[in-house]
Amino acid sequence: MPIATIDTPTGPMTLTEENGAITAAMWGGSTGDDDTPLLRRAATQIGEYFASTRTEFDLPLRVNGSEFQQAVCDAMLAIPYGETVTYGDIAKQLNAPAQAIGQACGGNPIPLIIPCHRVLGANGLGGFSGDGGGLAGIELKVQLLRHEGAAGLLI
Repeated sequence: MPIATIDTPTGPMTLTEENGAITAAMWGGSTGDDDTPLLRRAATQIGEYFASTRTEFDLPLRVNGSEFQQAVCDAMLAIPYGETVTYGDIAKQLNAPAQAIGQACGGNPIPLIIPCHRVLGANGLGGFSGDGGGLAGIELKVQLLRHEGAAGLLI
């Protein structure tokens, strides 16, 4: 399975491709230098996101997880750039406990592209599945929300 590591303003991010779809994105961790059309396209789109010229990703994704995990990831994909929802909002949408939504968000294998950073707790930030290659997960979540102009919601 091809793996490529790209530089981002939030630290190195490693992307994994499997059978024509992105299946993982993580800050830090293992590194790779594979070169495929899909990994190049993903790297370009992530660069455009950080350059503030892209607000939606257009990539084939595959979440290798339970149907519930996939449903939560689909719900996160529907959250527009610069907006946030709570774990409770997704819980109501999927008729599931908010704690289960939080666990599924934490298990998001493709953070940033599947925007789990846009999901907040009812009374605070909540967690984040990404690790910023030196940034703590919550610091990275705040940085991504600020980048999208959603930081006003944090105050």
